[in-house]
Amino acid sequence: MTAAYLLVENGRAVFIETGPLLAAAKLLQALKRADLTPGDVDAVIVTHVHLDHAGGAGELMRLCPEAQLIVHPSGAKHLVNPEKLKASATAVYGEERFKTTLGDIIAVDSERVVTPADGDKLLVGGRELLLIDTPGHARHHLAVWDQKSRGLFSGDSFGISYREFDGGTTPFIFPATTPVQLDPELLHNTLDKIAGLKPERLYLTHFDSITYQPELLQTLHRQLDQYLELVKSSNSHQQLVAAINNHMRGVLEDIQSPVAEALIEPLLAADQELNAQGLEVWLSRINKNSENR
Repeated sequence: MTAAYLLVENGRAVFIETGPLLAAAKLLQALKRADLTPGDVDAVIVTHVHLDHAGGAGELMRLCPEAQLIVHPSGAKHLVNPEKLKASATAVYGEERFKTTLGDIIAVDSERVVTPADGDKLLVGGRELLLIDTPGHARHHLAVWDQKSRGLFSGDSFGISYREFDGGTTPFIFPATTPVQLDPELLHNTLDKIAGLKPERLYLTHFDSITYQPELLQTLHRQLDQYLELVKSSNSHQQLVAAINNHMRGVLEDIQSPVAEALIEPLLAADQELNAQGLEVWLSRINKNSENR
């Protein structure tokens, strides 16, 4: 469900996303297949500090002694001192699921952490990567623009899309509204910012690369607004999850997805649950802000 990318140029490498700590061994296998060693890794970049994206950062930095960790300025403190992050993730996933799917999180030495400003550049073997501030899914979110491939490593800023659901030429895609910092207005702005780069490829963390189509931008804008209406009109968490489920089924029907009806809910249940939680946190926050005015 989570992709990490190994980008190699002139014998130097960078990992973009790490997945959870339990994935670190697989990332080393990817290095070996590329005839590289951990010492060839110049940087580890995480788009944000949610543990399905950055939970393995500490372990991978331990294994790659020459690497710098590139992380959004607002998220760096959580990887240097991960106790709050661990507690938050345990609350979201539950203790048992946290242990079996994420494992743990190891602190990163602050001296190896780089916190780029919007538009800063990173050279890997002479290849230029542009680091872009992309808030909305979380305040501590960045994306990575690779001019050479005209591809964007988008983290969760350009939604979630699983290949087995694709129908014809239309990828199945939906917004990532997971807890706890969802800001729909900023996310709308980020979507437009990404489109302004005119990418040819999107390297999604969830999951795999897809060809960019302008229609995907409009789909995400529309679905995000629809999600906001769903949470406002739902009277319970269960009702909201069911509403998101029905919404996704409608989207899959529209694109003529090949996935069997009976498999839709089992495959998408985790995303539906987390998206519902994030929407509820957002609604609670704006209601509280309204009461305090």
